[in-house]
Amino acid sequence: MVKAYSSAQLRQLEKDAACSERRRSHLNAHPGLDANVQRLFIAMQPDTYLRPHRHPEAHKWEFFVVLDGRIDLLVFAENGEVLERVEMSSEKTRAVEVPAGSWHAYVCMRADTLALEIKEGAYLPTRQQDFAPWSAAENTEPAPAFLARMRSARVGDLLAS
Repeated sequence: MVKAYSSAQLRQLEKDAACSERRRSHLNAHPGLDANVQRLFIAMQPDTYLRPHRHPEAHKWEFFVVLDGRIDLLVFAENGEVLERVEMSSEKTRAVEVPAGSWHAYVCMRADTLALEIKEGAYLPTRQQDFAPWSAAENTEPAPAFLARMRSARVGDLLAS
């Protein structure tokens, strides 16, 4: 049987994100956390904080597609320098593939942004050592200021806190 995802389901995901404490919501398209390929829809709002991180496992590339709205991908050097900033939207870059081991983060730039993320499974929670040590932890006092710095960061900026 075909799995179908309606516009109404995805719009509801955006509403859920707007009401969520983390200001984002997701809908798994994969059958379980042990699936060989993880695929999920993510709806987010501009004040969500996606902490810079990496996936160190050799098979943990990340394919990310913007379906609606705008999100910017930031790629960092080990020391927190911004190496790349990719504007992702229907008008610019629609999809990216982030190589395994790359320090990266996404910054939501438009309300009700909807994306699709695909990566090889099974799901492994991000370990503490795989969050950028120079970034603010989620739900901490410095996190909003760090997010504001990411929103305006340019290639060459050093974001180490």
